[in-house]
Amino acid sequence: MDLPVDEWKSYVFQKWSLLPKSIQVTISTAETLSDIFLHSSLLLQPEDEMFLQNLSRGYLVEKDPNAPLFYREEGNKKFQQKDYMGATVLYSKGISHSRPHTADISLCYANRSAALFHLGQHEMCLKDIMRAQMHGYPERLQPKMMLRKAECLVTLGRRQEASQTISDLESSFAAKPTLAAAQFQILQTNLCRLKMKAQEKESLTETFPAALTKALEDMDLKGENGQVPSASSSVSLRTDPLRGRYLVATKDILPGELLVKEDAFVSVLHPGEMPPLRHLESKWDTRVTNGDLYCHRCLDHTLATVPCDGCSYAKYCSHDCMQQAWDLYHSVECSLGGLLLTLGVFCHIALRSTLIARFEDASEVIRKLCGEIRNRDTCSPERETLVQTLTCDLGGESENKGKMLEPPVPGCDLNGKYESNYNAVFHLLPHTGNHSPEHRFLCALSVSALCRRLEAASCYKPAVAVPPGSGSELDVWGVAMLKHVLQLHCNAQAITTIQHTGSKENSVTKSRQVRLATGIFPVISLLNHSCSPNTSVSFISTVATVRASQQIGKGQEILHCYGPHQSRMRAAERQQKLRSQYFFDCSCAACQNEKHSAATGPRWEAFCCRSCGALMQGDDVLICGSTSCTESVSRDHLISRLQDLQQQVGMARKLLRNDEPERAIQLLLGCQRDAQSFLSGEHSLVGEMEDDLAQAYAALGDWQKSATHLQKSLQVVEVRHGPSSVEMGHELFKLAQLFFNGQV
Repeated sequence: MDLPVDEWKSYVFQKWSLLPKSIQVTISTAETLSDIFLHSSLLLQPEDEMFLQNLSRGYLVEKDPNAPLFYREEGNKKFQQKDYMGATVLYSKGISHSRPHTADISLCYANRSAALFHLGQHEMCLKDIMRAQMHGYPERLQPKMMLRKAECLVTLGRRQEASQTISDLESSFAAKPTLAAAQFQILQTNLCRLKMKAQEKESLTETFPAALTKALEDMDLKGENGQVPSASSSVSLRTDPLRGRYLVATKDILPGELLVKEDAFVSVLHPGEMPPLRHLESKWDTRVTNGDLYCHRCLDHTLATVPCDGCSYAKYCSHDCMQQAWDLYHSVECSLGGLLLTLGVFCHIALRSTLIARFEDASEVIRKLCGEIRNRDTCSPERETLVQTLTCDLGGESENKGKMLEPPVPGCDLNGKYESNYNAVFHLLPHTGNHSPEHRFLCALSVSALCRRLEAASCYKPAVAVPPGSGSELDVWGVAMLKHVLQLHCNAQAITTIQHTGSKENSVTKSRQVRLATGIFPVISLLNHSCSPNTSVSFISTVATVRASQQIGKGQEILHCYGPHQSRMRAAERQQKLRSQYFFDCSCAACQNEKHSAATGPRWEAFCCRSCGALMQGDDVLICGSTSCTESVSRDHLISRLQDLQQQVGMARKLLRNDEPERAIQLLLGCQRDAQSFLSGEHSLVGEMEDDLAQAYAALGDWQKSATHLQKSLQVVEVRHGPSSVEMGHELFKLAQLFFNGQV
């Protein structure tokens, strides 16, 4: 969730409604963010903080000493059912609640290593074995785990290490005659089998495809851009009173060319469905969330998370990532997990941005913030002292006072360079005046509560030290955090990943794009919107890449879609979304063209004439588009038929899930015949039925028919989403799977 939880929003909105009119007017007409923040912070009462604290306690983010045993036992049940993936996640949850160097954590690591072994994740298995030993895995259980280690080493072709491990095992058996006879016999048999396997195994090449490694290495920008280092030399930064800052092509650009490669200045993993404890039947949640499968710092996918030593929420792909996160920001965030989940992702990003700013030269930014606070008519003596101190520390009393140079483009340094740093983030527009007074009050009060908690915890060390008695440093950074929260409304970038569905037995898997995290990308934020953009954005961990999706001529603007795409929604819906979230009316070519084709609507939603097959046109009553046909029908009637058809298709999909492909095919073929009488051949439901038929025939092993239906589905996807769309790529990948698995 980007914004605070509903309970806190309702509480704050009610508080706003009960404020005297004069105070509402004061906050509503405030001209600066510092005015909004400082006025709102004065209204935060102890009972407000107590209410927020009670909400925060609903999230289980601390380590619960009773949780490891519960999760380990639940994981064991999954393991016995051979659901090794489910077992892995549950063992990881147990690890996250365990304290270092305890029996709990060592047992959970060892059990997870067994699950990873069965999943074929041998490198991860070895790391978990090492972690189990490091945390004091019981000596009596070591032989079984060491056998697993030896088998992993043999499988990976690491013969010397495998031989040493086998030798150590033999010595261990000889030194422990007290082992039970049955246990000794089992271990001895497995050891003999492993020794034979090691002798047969000469070598094993790395399983990670070299071609993929090379492809990732080749994803570098072509040419150096001295103005925007994260962009290629093919683009240039411009500014315009109407369009603001934007990027243009400095030469003709071909489809597929890499234009921007930018690491997020800051990113926060999206918690997904993580309801508070009061909404759960059990105290401990067994569902899988993003936090169980992705590193909280670099966002890499991992099945073997390493938890923070202090909380149960933050998990990482390695100890290195954990340490980097701790040094940069998690040492402050660790004790605030429940509060940050309550206040939402935007507040979390705002805090993390200011924490990371501590490691940059943020002096000019602080100077601007202090200037805002100083210029307030109601500035208190304490805050005036704070401003003077900060300004003095930053050289504000030098001979150049009042003559400070401003960069030519906001966010650039004095040399005109626009980098992905805190200065660029700070200069993203918050659109303060476009937000409702209630929303500004919600954000300001939330940030104020966060600042109070930071002050009480004494864990926040700002970029510039302020001598004792000079006032609260957090006033300055509170204003900055409020600015970031408002900025994110228009500048947050959803970091996505491709999620595959379907079991191993399926010959064709489905994939969908899902939101993984939210980040700030200052360079990508320079791109203006188009409902039919000339670029596409993709992500690898925290790195975003922008590629040309079509030919872009020299001098043309580089355009990005903010979400409302012409292939996914009508112009009216797009305009409403852009107006409410981004505060502008779109006049791109797609919106202009759609005005002239409004009679029939998008082709993927069009109805056709039952008599001649031409497209139907109109609003409440649809008339055949052919001049030689007089057929007409009410839109409500066709929509009712469409809903009935969708229900039938849903039943067919349920049959597919229940391994009844023959019955699903019969139902889908009947649906197709019905669709031909009133739906356009390019209607999205027609394409979905072709896709479902492809899956059904693939389940029966009829690869030729499956491929035929999937190719028909491709035609509909191309009409709706375009030939270079992500959706088209997903369908082509499925077709490639069919050709490979069926040898078509």
